[in-house]
Amino acid sequence: MNDFKQRVDELIEKINKASYEYYALDDPTITDQEYDDIYNELLRIEEKYPELKREDSPTNRVGGKALDKFEKVTHQSPMLSFDDIFNEDEINAFDQRIKKVIKNPTYTVEPKMDGLSGSLIYEKGILKRAATRGDGVVGEDITENVKTIKSVPLKLTKEIDIEVRGEIYMSKLSFERANRDKKAKGEKEFANPRNAAAGSIRQLDSKITATRGLDFMAYFIPNPENYNLKSQHESLNFLKELGFKTNYKLNGLVKNAKEIDIFISELASKRPDLPFPIDGIVLKVDNLEDEKKLGFTARVPRWGIAYKFPAVEVLTTLKEIKFTVGRTGKITPNAIFNPVHVDGSLVGKATLHNEDYCIEKDVRVGDIISIRKAGDVIPEVVEVKLDRRESNSEEFKMIEKCPICDTKLIKKDANHYCPNNNCPARHIEGLIHFASRDAMNIEGFGDSIIEDFYNIGYLKEVTDFYHLEKYEDSLTILEGFGEKSITNLLNSIENSKSNSLERLIFALGIRYVGKKIAKVIASHFENMDNLLNTDYESLRNIPEIGDKIAKSIIDYIKNENNIKLINSLKELNLNMNYLGKKVEENELFSGKTFVLTGSLTIYTRDEAKELIESFGGKCTDSVSKKTTAVIVGDNPGSKYEKAKALGIEIWSEKEFKEKLNNKSI
Repeated sequence: MNDFKQRVDELIEKINKASYEYYALDDPTITDQEYDDIYNELLRIEEKYPELKREDSPTNRVGGKALDKFEKVTHQSPMLSFDDIFNEDEINAFDQRIKKVIKNPTYTVEPKMDGLSGSLIYEKGILKRAATRGDGVVGEDITENVKTIKSVPLKLTKEIDIEVRGEIYMSKLSFERANRDKKAKGEKEFANPRNAAAGSIRQLDSKITATRGLDFMAYFIPNPENYNLKSQHESLNFLKELGFKTNYKLNGLVKNAKEIDIFISELASKRPDLPFPIDGIVLKVDNLEDEKKLGFTARVPRWGIAYKFPAVEVLTTLKEIKFTVGRTGKITPNAIFNPVHVDGSLVGKATLHNEDYCIEKDVRVGDIISIRKAGDVIPEVVEVKLDRRESNSEEFKMIEKCPICDTKLIKKDANHYCPNNNCPARHIEGLIHFASRDAMNIEGFGDSIIEDFYNIGYLKEVTDFYHLEKYEDSLTILEGFGEKSITNLLNSIENSKSNSLERLIFALGIRYVGKKIAKVIASHFENMDNLLNTDYESLRNIPEIGDKIAKSIIDYIKNENNIKLINSLKELNLNMNYLGKKVEENELFSGKTFVLTGSLTIYTRDEAKELIESFGGKCTDSVSKKTTAVIVGDNPGSKYEKAKALGIEIWSEKEFKEKLNNKSI
């Protein structure tokens, strides 16, 4: 047995050496056939003596461990992304900004890989954990899938503890192969290599990931000082020594904006022939001490920036002009065309804004049109190729009736609107309200996204928010939906299930029930079942609730469809309980009205409002004779003057705090 153990160690050492030469040095010393012979011998021994299989064995790369879900991982330090810039002027501005702090900076310039960021944790040189970037603070544990990536060392050349960050990506060759496989199986093809990489690394079955040919390019060490590294280019060299694949042949060192521009031009010329997709360069101050001086803003490093290559224009055929209805009833014409790859993304739709825009561009179905992505994100129609227009083409004509309810349209300014308040498309308003910040606060759902999802068919009822994960693969082909934004969107939806009851009550859109009344109701009844079992008299006994609000609530909870909706949300595991502080009635705040003005320093404005409301008081925006007291911070302005004129009590923020403390807050 000892002989076999020794042989296993020898084989793994040979395989690791061969992988290092192939990926890190790009200089293999053995043939593929020799590598396969060594690998297969190791595999045979491990199959016969499974107890000899090491944690860092290369045979682990085939995958096999299937997961029920991805566990959350909190990063040891935030994985911040860089701000994007798009032109020479912004490069110059970045260079000048750095030079105000650093006298003679040197920059590293690296290709910006078009994949997704990943973090690898090694203990004594052995890979222990891998995670996605997630929201930068919390990611997902993808260790089993990352082990299948051949360019990720399972064991480093040094027995050290280290975190390494880099890009998980799919080469152009692997992308073509993956789509051939999908096509052969009758499955929908990937839109682009980035989305293919994102979808592949998040497979619950690591065996599937292993077939996708993913790669990893290392580019960053979060704590380089622990390894006596003085610069970013030293860090990159160190990563290469550890056995990682780096872009050492494409990386460079430059000293000013002119040299940066030259580097960009040279890299752009190489871009079509590179084996992997890139979408720009990453520019970093090289000296690590200089990085410390520059530091961070609240969300991005000051010492680095990401330059994005200019948008690419492509030609396609306009197949249809499709009209959609917005939440206000606005009618928008949209260009639907043969899907084309625009700078790495598959695009099949672009807005045509309104009738005047269509007439100005003279767009016609059947035209050859030029498409580009403005700011590298939003697709737009640049122009119509008039010299290629068919002789029998028909001029654009604005529709006269709503495409949803057939109501005659009206025109206001440059836009057309459906005036029917009961038009089914107006249901979008309810969806927008449900996801809004003061309601369920589902981040990432702007009005336009909800409109698009409604028109596509993903969102028709509020319960559909909680079924969007079934469209995850389809979302990847929509414009602006990369792996990061889709993950953030789905995480935000999941997080909204834990909201306190008042948010849900407000989100339901009960007539006359605003944010404040929703909180009063939630605090009083404590859970949804108590609210559903209440009656008119019980509601009227609550000081803040008048006849109109009480009747509206009763009408809502007696409606069979509304009860069905609430029960559906319960089944989706939305929280139905009040999680805030119970309102504590007292003579100082209860039933009284307060106004906040000026810059508060002890509390934020929202914190002050919450404290007042927790004692049964309420806050308004304007001073009147009904105002009990005005709480003033720095530079209070006209509300303070009006309070003095009306003889209303005025509290400083310090006095406000003392009154709260007297109530044992």
